[in-house]
Amino acid sequence: MSDINKSQEVNGTEEVNSNDNSAPLNDHQNTEDTSSDVEVIDESTAPDQVIEDENVEVNPSDTADTTDISTEPVKTIHSEKVENSETVEEHDEVINEIEESNAEDAEDEGNKDRHTIEVKAYDTMSLEALAIELEKLLKNEKVQAIKSHVDHINSEFKTKFQALVDEKKEDFLNDGGNEIDFYYASPVQKRYKEAYRQYRKKVNEHYQSLEKNLKQNLADKLEIIEELKGLINVEENINTTYKHFKELQERWRNTGPIPRDKYNNAWNSYHHHVERFYDFLHINRDLRDLDFKHNLEKKLLIIERAEELAKDDDIMRAFRELQELHKMWKEELGPVGREHREGIWERFKVATKTINDNRQVYYKEIDKVYEKNLEQKLEIISKIEAIAAQENNSHSALQNKIKDVEALREAFFNAGKVPIKVNEATWSKFKESVRLFNRKKNAFYKNLKKDQYKNLQLKQDLIKIAEDNKDSEDFESVTPLMKKIQGDWKKIGHVPRKDSDKIWKRFKAACNQYFDRIHAKRNAASEEQVEAFNKKNELLKSLKDLKLPKDKEKGIEAIKDQIKQWQTLGRVPSDKRYIDGKFQKTIDGLLTDLKVDKTESEMIKYENKLDSLNASDDTRNLDNERVFIRKKIDEVKGQINQLENNLQFFTNVDEDNPLVKEVHSNIKKHKDSLALFKAKLKKIKDLY
Repeated sequence: MSDINKSQEVNGTEEVNSNDNSAPLNDHQNTEDTSSDVEVIDESTAPDQVIEDENVEVNPSDTADTTDISTEPVKTIHSEKVENSETVEEHDEVINEIEESNAEDAEDEGNKDRHTIEVKAYDTMSLEALAIELEKLLKNEKVQAIKSHVDHINSEFKTKFQALVDEKKEDFLNDGGNEIDFYYASPVQKRYKEAYRQYRKKVNEHYQSLEKNLKQNLADKLEIIEELKGLINVEENINTTYKHFKELQERWRNTGPIPRDKYNNAWNSYHHHVERFYDFLHINRDLRDLDFKHNLEKKLLIIERAEELAKDDDIMRAFRELQELHKMWKEELGPVGREHREGIWERFKVATKTINDNRQVYYKEIDKVYEKNLEQKLEIISKIEAIAAQENNSHSALQNKIKDVEALREAFFNAGKVPIKVNEATWSKFKESVRLFNRKKNAFYKNLKKDQYKNLQLKQDLIKIAEDNKDSEDFESVTPLMKKIQGDWKKIGHVPRKDSDKIWKRFKAACNQYFDRIHAKRNAASEEQVEAFNKKNELLKSLKDLKLPKDKEKGIEAIKDQIKQWQTLGRVPSDKRYIDGKFQKTIDGLLTDLKVDKTESEMIKYENKLDSLNASDDTRNLDNERVFIRKKIDEVKGQINQLENNLQFFTNVDEDNPLVKEVHSNIKKHKDSLALFKAKLKKIKDLY
């Protein structure tokens, strides 16, 4: 392209007639062949004389409001070659496409930028991503160049947001809401609407300004056409007339864009009168031949560039540049010598066809990708339908299905485009599969909520009992009742999540208030508790002089008797409970003297502890001990598993290796500890 631009010093007009795209108009005029299929213009014919067979006119209704473009007939040219009708039709189609695109660009120079803006996968974007992308386009690109992008973004946003609204509405109705009361809005919708409003405003402002300029430019070009008409009737030196002609061509090129619907007619009229002027120049062939030579050089450069583009791997870029080449051929260059006209146009057509053929192959490859995307999306839809068809039996299982469907929805949006002919049907099928799953999900939770509300009522009844008795002084009769309702609470199932914490706090507060009152009262140093302390103190002193039987079993029984005696003495004041610790140490010493193994000794002491916890009126102490033991069992199991996994790293190491021996030793210690904790848990369970 740069070679063409650098070499252009003199510009003419283009010869492709938009009404007959099979060949350039002025390259087929005045041909030397006088075949009956070709209308030849006699050089003696007056410039304004109407040829009998000329039947193509500029439609006056397509001109400006106050000025006709032209009512003079444009010469109809027939090609001597009879091409295959399918090939001609195919060629006409691509030429028409190029002409229409160039006409659109000619109306507004900013339109050209649309070819360079990246087309992103808008169908895979989230609502927020679409809003952000629209904002970026408004900020970074010309508003007239982003129409197709905005249309695509708007379509995707509306489709996805409507799907979201439908889903929210269905949830609202399933929760018992009335359809007339439903309303849904989101921050991303507000953000998108604001960006789209700015786009519409900018578009309107741009085209209001552009319309004024387009009308003025059209009037200026019509004036140039009128001046061209008059050139062939001016009696002056031919060189002066030619200079004036070149000035008009320069003014034409420098005049800005005109309305798109006037573009082809205006150019055809201009081109017609340029041709008439060249016919007029037959009396001065040197000037005409100089132009022909210049135009031939430039058109050959265009052809060479088109032939290079036919080999370009970037097919879409090559086609966009081809459009520019056609625009240069038509708008910036005039005719060539009649002996070259047919040949160069045919050569340009061949390159154009090759590039278009490459583009069609490219489109077919894209279609294959779209077909694969379709297969993938249909498979995703089938998977969603299969999940929707399964029965929902539990909350946890349904939660896993929800995660699976969400992952499939994400995969669907990321699967890429499908053929446009099935796009709407595929999207509808996808929406219906998700909607079916949501219906079953909502039905499950609707039934589940019924059960949860029943549970809520049951727990509220227990709360009423707890709150009615939290200040009772009848500890003997109320304490068993409070313990019972605590057990009943655990047996009742789930309640609605929004009520769960609230009712638990009420129930817990009422129960705690009652038992805290009991503890406060019992913590007071009563005479009974002081007497119990004195008796325990005497028993503790007597243990120092206790002589145990030599027989181990009898010795253990004697120690257990001492423990039972200790427990029968009752509770001591809270500030005297240290005596229980002294008793435990004394018992440890006696068991050591009997050489009782560590595990058995530990269990004897633990039984003593459990008896104390079970004697308490508050069942929470025993519950907490059970939770603690279970947690220790899980911890020890995890440590054993870790140590056994570590042994795998020593498969080729001798068993006498110090590290291996240490690991085995640790495993044994943990297994002994596990056995002890399991024995303790069994003792706890026996008390329930």
